[in-house]
Amino acid sequence: MKKIGAFAEVIVALNTRSTDRVFHYAVPAALQDKVEVGIRVLVPFNNRSLAGYVTGFGFPENTVNIKEIAGVLDAEPVFTPELLELARWMAENYLCSTAEALQRILSPRLLVKGQRVVKQVHPAIQAKDLESALNSLSRAPKQAALLKKAMINPGLTRKELAVAEGVSASVVDTLVEKGLLVISPENSPRRLVRVAQTSVDSNGLVLNDGQKETLDQVARDIRQGMFKVFLLHGITGSGKTEVYMQAISITLGTGRQAVVLVPEISLTPQMVDMFRRRFGGQVAVLHSALSGGERYDEWRRIKEGEASVVLGTRSAIFAPLPRPGLFVIDEEHESSYKQDDHLRYHAREVAIKRAQIAGAVVLLGSATPSLESQLKASAGGPYQLLKLTDRIDGRPLPLARVVDMRLEMKGGNSGIFSRTLVAAVNKRLDKGEQVLLFLNRRGYATFIICRECGLVLKCPRCDISLIYHRDGRLRCHYCNYTVRAPDLCPSCGSQSIKHFGAGTQKVEEEARQFFPEARLLRMDSDSTARKGSHSKIINAFRDRQVDILIGTQMIAKGLDFPGVTLVGVINADTTLHMPDFRAAERTFQLLTQVAGRAGRGELPGEAIIQTYNPDHYSITAAAAHDCDRFYLSEMPVRRSLGYPPFSHLARLLFTHEDEEEVKKGAGQAKETLKNILAGSGKNISVLGPAPAPLSKIKDRYRWQLVIKASRRDLLRDVIRESLSSLEKGPSSIRPVVNVDINPQGMM
Repeated sequence: MKKIGAFAEVIVALNTRSTDRVFHYAVPAALQDKVEVGIRVLVPFNNRSLAGYVTGFGFPENTVNIKEIAGVLDAEPVFTPELLELARWMAENYLCSTAEALQRILSPRLLVKGQRVVKQVHPAIQAKDLESALNSLSRAPKQAALLKKAMINPGLTRKELAVAEGVSASVVDTLVEKGLLVISPENSPRRLVRVAQTSVDSNGLVLNDGQKETLDQVARDIRQGMFKVFLLHGITGSGKTEVYMQAISITLGTGRQAVVLVPEISLTPQMVDMFRRRFGGQVAVLHSALSGGERYDEWRRIKEGEASVVLGTRSAIFAPLPRPGLFVIDEEHESSYKQDDHLRYHAREVAIKRAQIAGAVVLLGSATPSLESQLKASAGGPYQLLKLTDRIDGRPLPLARVVDMRLEMKGGNSGIFSRTLVAAVNKRLDKGEQVLLFLNRRGYATFIICRECGLVLKCPRCDISLIYHRDGRLRCHYCNYTVRAPDLCPSCGSQSIKHFGAGTQKVEEEARQFFPEARLLRMDSDSTARKGSHSKIINAFRDRQVDILIGTQMIAKGLDFPGVTLVGVINADTTLHMPDFRAAERTFQLLTQVAGRAGRGELPGEAIIQTYNPDHYSITAAAAHDCDRFYLSEMPVRRSLGYPPFSHLARLLFTHEDEEEVKKGAGQAKETLKNILAGSGKNISVLGPAPAPLSKIKDRYRWQLVIKASRRDLLRDVIRESLSSLEKGPSSIRPVVNVDINPQGMM
């Protein structure tokens, strides 16, 4: 509330900790009715005009140099007191500026564009006439499927509708000519998908006893408006998604809203379809594959109360819901919920804090919970553990077989497919069933080496091997540098330059040779680079137009295809030997998740796991679908090494174009930290400095320090105290310091 004569308290939009405080500005008479808490303004600052955020009104200690606000950037508030409190918590928790946190929260709003006229496609028939129209299209299945899609999603553009169903735009034109669809121009926001306000299945499925018991416990706190965190540990195929949706229905019934996060954009099309069939036009979608305008339009719908269910990836946690009542984090263990550059927040942590502020419920779901969540859900922990131990309708978990690829080599098979896997795939294809083949590496080959002089071709900008792709080009998957693969060794001129290792492109090539009659598709970040490609691939596989789907981790979780009866893991060891203390955990989670894609329909499933480490506990536990076995093996290792979840880590990453400068800066930081800790009595250890595993990316050298402490607040305090010293001196010669609290990776 404004005080008479008070000055506006403004946080200037600078991402520096030195300016992270409130500055007071006078409000000119012409702007008195426009300046309020929650809007952005233009203010003079150090001979520049900068944007700022109005956070309150008050009086400074000294009013000598008070300047006036130059202008107002918003017609109405763009953040609420709840989101401002969240931004301040993020600044404290992740050691960033409040302005940087607000920019992250408001990023879709900052992409605002004007309205435009689009041509929208609408059904020309009523719902009661749909069955008759579909009968008339019995010999045109693509047209029938497109008409059903248009009935559920009226208002798509011609291109959007075609992409959503995975057909050409000419199919739309044919239905227009038949009088079943109509195209009309409208002033419209740029929504990726528009839906009817009525849903087709608002009641949901009948829950089994385990699901009902789980829902009852969550519903009690939702209705009471209490802050609570639940960890839902449900095996693959146990019906977690239906629990989510019925919990959302209960939340909406209380007049509040819900956010659902998924870890991969590839999961979004299937989840969107499922959620919109349940909640219709109340669903908004937020993820990075949308254009800036599309994200803004969805942000606007959410803020104005038109959309009460938000579905998206990590950044959707900042959706401007007026009264959030439920936050669902599906596959809560996934590292993709951690932002790995700039402001390094974790969406799971942000969700819990936001729920605490709003008095909301958090539902963390996973078949393979993170060790951190598992420990917090143990006796006396802050999370309440819920379990779903059976698959829907009593379906069995897929039988998993581990194939020792060392024995395959001894038997004369040096290919990427074991004889066991080839036989299993042929068996499934003969029965008309579907197969997933999983390898968490894209490209064709993982490196190129000269067998004469030993040269490995690396990216000139990054300290990493170039990946060979089937088009004959070498690519860096970190900076996108690309060059044509040489015929001769650039070092010695030898012709003995060959590519080794396997990626998804090579799996696809060999699969076409082994299974020539099968219809194949590949799903990785190369094949899904174009907009709408995720939906096109998933729709084709769902509609049984594809027999074998080959992919990376995009296909490993969340997807639900009843026709899949076999999952083949080409190489289970790709994540196991990464230089990361979480390598075993990630291997177990990934294998369990991908194996769980099989046997989700009426037919039983099978998983074949190819590995060179068949006795490793992460692989044997995944093959047995046994989380407890894995935890009993991994927890003692973590405890003995003092790693999370039994400690907290922070990573200080130093980057600079000059290798000596970055090495010098990291060394000085170590000395600063030692001086701060000397005699403090705090149980904090500093590891390093040392080059990061990826010691150069995009022409910047990288060194790191890892700080370990028993409590998170101890980490923050010592780093905050040291940052002022680390950031002194001309910015042109000192390294950039990136702070990552509890990093999910050390690369």
